Amino acid sequence: MRSLLRKRLHFDSILRNPFYVYPQNLLDCMNSIHKPRQNPCFQEPGVSRIRPFSAQPSKFPEYEMPTVTWGVVQGRKEKLVSRVIVCDYLKGIGIIPDELEQLELPSTVDVMRERVEFLQKIGLTIDDINEYPLMLGCSVRKNVIPVLGYLEKVGIQRQKLGEFIKNYPQVLHASVVVELVPIVKFLRGLDVEKQDIGYVLMKYPELLGFKPEGTMSTSVAYLVSIGVNPRDIGPMVTQYPYFLGMRVGTMIKPLVDYLVSLGLPKKVLARMFEKRAYVLGYNLEDTVKPNVDCLISFGIRKEALPSVIAQYPQILGLPLKAKLSSQQYFCNLKLKIDPEGFARVIEGMPQIVSLNQNVIMKPVEFLIGRGISPEDVAKMVVKCPQLIASQVGLMKNSFYFFKSETGRPLRELVEFPEYFTYSLESRIKPRYHRLKSKGIKCSLGWFLNCSDQRFEERLQANYIEAESAGPSFYMGGKLELPGNDIVSDDNDDESDDEILYRRTVSL
Repeated sequence: MRSLLRKRLHFDSILRNPFYVYPQNLLDCMNSIHKPRQNPCFQEPGVSRIRPFSAQPSKFPEYEMPTVTWGVVQGRKEKLVSRVIVCDYLKGIGIIPDELEQLELPSTVDVMRERVEFLQKIGLTIDDINEYPLMLGCSVRKNVIPVLGYLEKVGIQRQKLGEFIKNYPQVLHASVVVELVPIVKFLRGLDVEKQDIGYVLMKYPELLGFKPEGTMSTSVAYLVSIGVNPRDIGPMVTQYPYFLGMRVGTMIKPLVDYLVSLGLPKKVLARMFEKRAYVLGYNLEDTVKPNVDCLISFGIRKEALPSVIAQYPQILGLPLKAKLSSQQYFCNLKLKIDPEGFARVIEGMPQIVSLNQNVIMKPVEFLIGRGISPEDVAKMVVKCPQLIASQVGLMKNSFYFFKSETGRPLRELVEFPEYFTYSLESRIKPRYHRLKSKGIKCSLGWFLNCSDQRFEERLQANYIEAESAGPSFYMGGKLELPGNDIVSDDNDDESDDEILYRRTVSL
């Protein structure tokens, strides 16, 4: 008796599953064991009742366990016939069904046509479907519509849904609650702005296939461990979400270790990644190492490499050999700068490798037009490479003030080309007028190449201290400032890395 009861409970649970396909012997077994009650709703007067799921043909096919998108339950032969008909339909519209052999397809052409037409309505073509035909195994009502509705809810525009599915069709197989929602919550937890979620997913849709507790969490944790501010992770993801899919052991850490070996402190690297997260995507073996070797081959000193990289991180990912060759030839031909001088220019302003040659010539032509010889202009550029990136309009104003107000010889500009890099209104004019009112005579560098506080100290002094050069960048020790014995010792408690970052990094 207990055995019979267990069988009935087992088959009752099967009966509650509306999508279960029953084999013939199981139907016979169920009919012999399970005697369901009469249901007047399924009977007509004078018609004998047909047992549910009986092998006998029913006069009411709509009650033979239909589903919204899969048609009716069929036997093995009927399934084979239906499959051939559906595949013939797909071939007729240009879809190759070879990859669908192991996939369960709808039992009717109408259902398959509904799927194809829906995908076409959102912007996919037959060619797009052929790129990933497995999307035809997704129910429109159970898979496609819920996924698209959620993607639109998180910020992907409706007109771009087709493009999104084209780039990442696997998302149609995902569960909204189990797989998609946790990823979006994870991104929001990283401080990615709500309005940026759609942009991030459009940029890197494969994120929706990751597990929050896997690669993404590990990448974030490692970056924070080297000094990246947790509050900057969100903007980094918005700028370059691909680093969330990078493995720490094989991609991120080897790059960090190599850059540290060149002399870049981790604190500087952290600031660099915060501002330019795409540097994490540079391939270490194929791009970064060859570019570093290229810089050395063009005369850049090894001790200057950290400064070059910190000033212009993009240099690690450029087609560098071609750019350096072109710019070196141009500087030698037009500016009369030899290869050694060119290396010093790159050390002082590495951005020149990407600077348009017409832009470079404008300030050079301006200086030559003011009576400075080409040889002296070349010396000025080597000493202060920032000259070639200066705006000619501002240079004109500064030069007019220099000639009309100061009355100094041009030789002083050749000796101190940095004059053109200072603001005329906020630094040059105010300081010059104060010196003039006190009757102090000094060089350009003495009153311009110092902070406001230092300038005030110089004005209060009873002597004119010796002129000193600007700060220099050397790795392996403290940042040395000429005339350091006169400067106050307020910053003695700063670490080498802090001094290095404060003085040299301009991101």
